Parts: sequence; C-alpha cells; structure tokens
Amino acid sequence: MTELLEEQVVPRDFYARSAEEQEDFLAQTWCNHCQEVDLGMINPKEFESKDRIWIEGECVKCGNTTVTEIVEDDE
Repeated sequence: MTELLEEQVVPRDFYARSAEEQEDFLAQTWCNHCQEVDLGMINPKEFESKDRIWIEGECVKCGNTTVTEIVEDDE
C-alpha cells in the first residue's frame, strides 16, 4: 500500500518535444474548474512515473492547475 503513496515522479523536458506536439498538448486541454475543453494551457511542466506521463500547467482562462495525461500510441 505504501508503494502507491510513494510513486516516484520524474520531471521531463516538455520543450524536447516537437513544436507541433507542444502546440497540440497546450491547446487540447480540459479545465476542471471552468468545466470547458480546449481553453489552453500556459507554463507547462512534464512529468512521468512508472505507469503514466502527464503535463501540468495553468488554464489560460482561469489560471487554475490543469493536467493533461499523455497516452503513447504503440503503432
């Protein structure tokens, strides 16, 4: 049980992604506070753990934290 609480989070370099990927991830967002889609995100920070990758930033409209989880396609 303590393993879940001690999830190792590793920062990643969001800006190592292509400009197109960055633009897509910053535009395609969901804000839980505004309850709206695609408002945009600023000040992105990317992280990964054993099971997932995500980007945290601030909603362009309200400034609250928004999180976009990244699903890597296995094509």
